[in-house]
Amino acid sequence: MNKATSETARRQSGQNPSVKGMVQVALFAALIIIMAFTPFLGYIPLGFTRATIIHIPVIIGSLVLGPKKGAALGAIFGLTSFINNTINPTVTSFVFTPFYSLGEYSGGIGSLIICFVPRILVGIVPFYVYMLVKKMSKKDGTSNTGLILAGLAGAMTNTLLVMNLIFLFFRETYAAANGLAASAVYGFILGVIGTNGVPEAIVAAVLTLLIGKVLMSKKVMQSIGV
Repeated sequence: MNKATSETARRQSGQNPSVKGMVQVALFAALIIIMAFTPFLGYIPLGFTRATIIHIPVIIGSLVLGPKKGAALGAIFGLTSFINNTINPTVTSFVFTPFYSLGEYSGGIGSLIICFVPRILVGIVPFYVYMLVKKMSKKDGTSNTGLILAGLAGAMTNTLLVMNLIFLFFRETYAAANGLAASAVYGFILGVIGTNGVPEAIVAAVLTLLIGKVLMSKKVMQSIGV
């Protein structure tokens, strides 16, 4: 069947690919939004910052829907972070939004880069990690190792990029907001990566494995039109 015939068949069956794609993204986006704005679920306040598990549906979405739709879901993740830090700020929310300031500490263009770029990449990196592992393993079906590494990669992409971009753009103000000397700020950042980022990555790896094995089965993928 040639491309034109295939396209005609899809139209006749009522399956518009663009509409189907929007519905698929909307389902994952709805989950991200619900998690983001449910207290103590998507964003867990820790005083000076927030831990998050919202990267998990972005990672799953990347694996199920592909990197382009994954990037869109990552942008939605970033948007929820931007909104949360603007209307419900913590002491260091200025690193995620230019519309919040605490005394002399204020955000800027770097805030938008920190808020969106790492989260968009969370929707891209896991897909390619998974595909690389699967290509190297040369096995049919779902790769458990690929799912675990994709979950780890997605979570650590978020944590490492966010924290290192904070150091790049807001080193001194971030240190002052946390009552630190500028020379001690990267040690503090490494502590955040260890105490928040590593547990987040382990949780992401486990949940990506458990959820991915179900959603990426042939039957489920066919039922959602992937």
